[in-house]
Amino acid sequence: MDTAQFPELAEFFDMIPWKLIIPVLILELILLTVAIVDLIRREETNGPKWLWLIIILGFNLVGPVVYFIIGRRPQ
Repeated sequence: MDTAQFPELAEFFDMIPWKLIIPVLILELILLTVAIVDLIRREETNGPKWLWLIIILGFNLVGPVVYFIIGRRPQ
């Protein structure tokens, strides 16, 4: 898409604070990956694994944190 044809879109992208958003996206991907790997490897969780997978994937940044606080059982 050529932003020259859509000056409003170019203006919008210029206003986005990329230096803040990119680290948050990287953190989100790391948390998501670690939470899913931990969920797969863990034998027991507090609740069904399919539900935790939905929570982890559905609530982006908050889902993995909730899983690590509530969903994990000590091994």
